[in-house]
Amino acid sequence: MKKRIKSYVNLMAMVLMDALWICAAWYGAFLLRFNFVVPDDSLGMIVRFLPVIVLVKIIVFYFFHVYQGMWRYTSLIDLYNIIKASLTSFLLLVFLIIFSHRFLGLARSIFVIDGVLTVLFIAGSRICLRLYFEFMSGEKSAGSLADRLMGRKNSKHAGVNLLIIGAGDSGEKIFREIRDNMRLNYHVVGFLDDDYGKQRRMIHGVPVMGRMKDLLTVVERNDVQEILIAVPSATSAQMRAIVDQCKKSSLVFKTLPGMGELIDGKVTVKAIRDVAYRDLLGREVVHLEEGRIGDYIEQNRVLVTGAGGSIGSELCRQICRFKPKSIILFDQAESPLYDIDLELRRSFPYIEVVPVLGDIRNTSRLNNMFSQHRPQIVFHAAAYKHVPMLESQPWEAILNNVSGTRNVVRTAKAFDVERFVMVSTDKAVRPTNIMGTTKRIAELLVQGQNCDDQETTRFITVRFGNVVGSVGSVVPLFKRQIEQGGPVTITHPEVTRYFMTIPEASQLILQAGAMGHGGEIFILEMGTSVKILDMARDLIRLSGFEPDKDIKIEFIGLRPGEKLYEELITEGEDIVPTDHNKIMVLTGQICEQDRLNSDIDRIIDAAKAQDEKKIRQLLKQIVPEYKPDDK
Repeated sequence: MKKRIKSYVNLMAMVLMDALWICAAWYGAFLLRFNFVVPDDSLGMIVRFLPVIVLVKIIVFYFFHVYQGMWRYTSLIDLYNIIKASLTSFLLLVFLIIFSHRFLGLARSIFVIDGVLTVLFIAGSRICLRLYFEFMSGEKSAGSLADRLMGRKNSKHAGVNLLIIGAGDSGEKIFREIRDNMRLNYHVVGFLDDDYGKQRRMIHGVPVMGRMKDLLTVVERNDVQEILIAVPSATSAQMRAIVDQCKKSSLVFKTLPGMGELIDGKVTVKAIRDVAYRDLLGREVVHLEEGRIGDYIEQNRVLVTGAGGSIGSELCRQICRFKPKSIILFDQAESPLYDIDLELRRSFPYIEVVPVLGDIRNTSRLNNMFSQHRPQIVFHAAAYKHVPMLESQPWEAILNNVSGTRNVVRTAKAFDVERFVMVSTDKAVRPTNIMGTTKRIAELLVQGQNCDDQETTRFITVRFGNVVGSVGSVVPLFKRQIEQGGPVTITHPEVTRYFMTIPEASQLILQAGAMGHGGEIFILEMGTSVKILDMARDLIRLSGFEPDKDIKIEFIGLRPGEKLYEELITEGEDIVPTDHNKIMVLTGQICEQDRLNSDIDRIIDAAKAQDEKKIRQLLKQIVPEYKPDDK
């Protein structure tokens, strides 16, 4: 009750203050029109029209949300609302005067002058109040108001001298946040940018001090203590050049993540992190057809299997951007499931988040979950992916990747799911290992569901290569080996892989899901394959060491089931471009589902008996292109 009373009192004070400024603007308009000598007959006009002027403007201001903003946080949005309200009230008053008085005895210029003065007085009062609060709310150690507005801090508490690389939108936003939050222990000394047009310019009073080649000179002259790379759109070559220059300075340097990693697209200080290998990949920002994706996700119930995994959890984050009615998180690992559940509830409080602990191999659990939550969209990301582990225990790959996928497919069909999107891998192409072969069988299973014209569920598969930073990827392994002082172990000097970032992969999965009509395998554009040896050297250098000098690199030979290089298209598949430049589609469906299911039944029986020899024989029968390593 006290808060309501206080809010009401504040509103009345704001209205009263504005009423006084409106009176001043109205009187000031007459003073300016008549060179500060107002005729006696005009004084009567001032008094006669004043109540109407004040009433109309206050009502219009209210409807344009002028009183909903907090004066201490006055922004350009508030100024825009004031201008719109003043223009609207001007037009209303002119209409009223014409209708009732026809401007007899009134100079038309008075209303124009009054409108301009109203904007100046109302906006000026709010800006002055904001400056007052800026000054009063800051710590005494923060220095003068001018210093604070320029992002400077008191010399006794100067904080960390920060140099921002990148004088674009991201650099400006970061500077503004540092300037406005005096608790951030940073003092921005300047910017660097290779754009000639920005040289010797200033951003909020802070200069662009030169180009990247001037980094060492700028660092020395300005006592720079830390560097922030604020170029989220940098290419691989640009990022490598920037990182190389920063390393020469021997200073701590951090970066903003690429725009694809920023879920809400907002650049903030919280997003700042250490430079990682994914920054050196230089992957382009994915341009999503957000309207198309929103059409099939917004206000629908979405299920993600394997929601606690690297791809599954990022899928959940990206899905929540499109405001589903609810998102069901299904995973057999309780800790990762708990973590993603907690994160989504915190980041998207307006979405119903349902964590379900369960195994896709358990058909009764799947049926109960589908029956209770009735998902309309299914993203199937649950799978075993560790190549050497599954080579030694192939029955687990069969039971999870094949039998589990069939369980989810059958349950989705039974409950009339609208769209089913399976996440696959490039290891399914001409596979040489158990994991890739089981994923290929899962592809065949999903791909053939739409052979029946009566099938209402759209079954779609998305295939892509390695993901940087995912669980089981080579990057975390290399990092651990570097932390331990080496050696960094590589299977073969010529081994190459395709890589993309986790956010990029997840966004393209959503995009492909929007494009599918059923039965397609979508291929994500992976760019140029990366030599694992080059990757290891980059990671060693990022960690502050020199490869083969500080950290040794050893070659240990290809592991069971590994290939020197990966492919995205198998023999007999016809690839067709789509209207999205990063997605291609494979045509042709495998419709022999009865035979496939019979083979799957037999291989599942062999898996339950842990008969490795029979499993491998049946894998070759189902997937003729499967060519296991002789070892």
